[in-house]
Amino acid sequence: MPTAPKSVTMDQRTTPMPSVAAAVADPEWIAHRYDPEFDAVHLLHVPRDTQRDAIFLTDEYLPKGLEPLVVRRAEAGGLAPPPAPLHFIFHSAYCCSTLVARAFDRPGWAMGLKEPLILNDIVGWRRRGGQGADMASVLDDTLTLLARPYGPGEAVVVKPSNVANILAAPILTLRPDARALLLRAPLRTYLASIAKKEMDGRLWVRNLLLGLLDDNAVDLGFTGRDHLAHTDLQVAAVGWLAQQAIFQMLAERFGPGRVRTLDSETLTRDPATVMGALAAFFGLPLDAASLVDMISGPAFTRHSKFGSDFASADRAEEHRIANQTHADEIEKVAIWAEIVARGAGIELNPPAPLMTEAKS
Repeated sequence: MPTAPKSVTMDQRTTPMPSVAAAVADPEWIAHRYDPEFDAVHLLHVPRDTQRDAIFLTDEYLPKGLEPLVVRRAEAGGLAPPPAPLHFIFHSAYCCSTLVARAFDRPGWAMGLKEPLILNDIVGWRRRGGQGADMASVLDDTLTLLARPYGPGEAVVVKPSNVANILAAPILTLRPDARALLLRAPLRTYLASIAKKEMDGRLWVRNLLLGLLDDNAVDLGFTGRDHLAHTDLQVAAVGWLAQQAIFQMLAERFGPGRVRTLDSETLTRDPATVMGALAAFFGLPLDAASLVDMISGPAFTRHSKFGSDFASADRAEEHRIANQTHADEIEKVAIWAEIVARGAGIELNPPAPLMTEAKS
């Protein structure tokens, strides 16, 4: 949760703070946190190269000891430069979304923002009741700050945490020119990803479900007592289905002109074709040489989380082993989840696929 703003004196810093206007004009002063008590934004200086190297734009992965510049939210929004084209990658986790966001970090073309923490702050504030400033106004100013261009002609592609999926509809409503990719892992692939992470994965899906319940985003006919009786992978499946329901709603509400869906297996099977189609969908010209450079670059050849060499064949082998190790549990839960999905009217293959032949 955001902390209260702290005043910073010049003798506490090795270099002076810039003016508010100068910091807001510079996208390397990222909009990092939102403090609803003071209706303030914490700006943090993170150079582009540091943003590129960070797995996510969160405190865990950013350099330690960075001092925030605390600015009244409305002032920051009012001083922001004209926005860049702004697009989004919403995702259901463990589906190569970080890889895709990294691929959009190409100077002169686009910048990919990976899980800016300020959107999580807004979700947390919403879950606590959102007392104080008007939430739509806060989100609007936040989007304005996220859309500051990193260079002339560059677009900004934001990959929020999947915690922020509940904000997708308001975001697309506030930014009618924005387009969104809704990226998911197929059900069995997702379950295998959770299973292979053992206790950490199983705890993570329970925390995810708690958040989705707080968001009133789970409508599958279960009670809270039912969830207590579910196995860990059943909990994982419930969270996956709830997110697919959000994606289905977004695709139906905003239509294929603004929202497209994709699964990770289609992406990894033919990344060049998929990324070319996604760039075109976002309205970003990408010539053949640049596309080859993208696919052969670090986004597609190094592990998004650990930085080690990691190609699509390695990813497939990881999932093969996980599926083999947990085959019985995964298959039983997948069949159960498919029955639940039919009862709830949730499509396992959401409408508006980016690639018309995409199948999960």
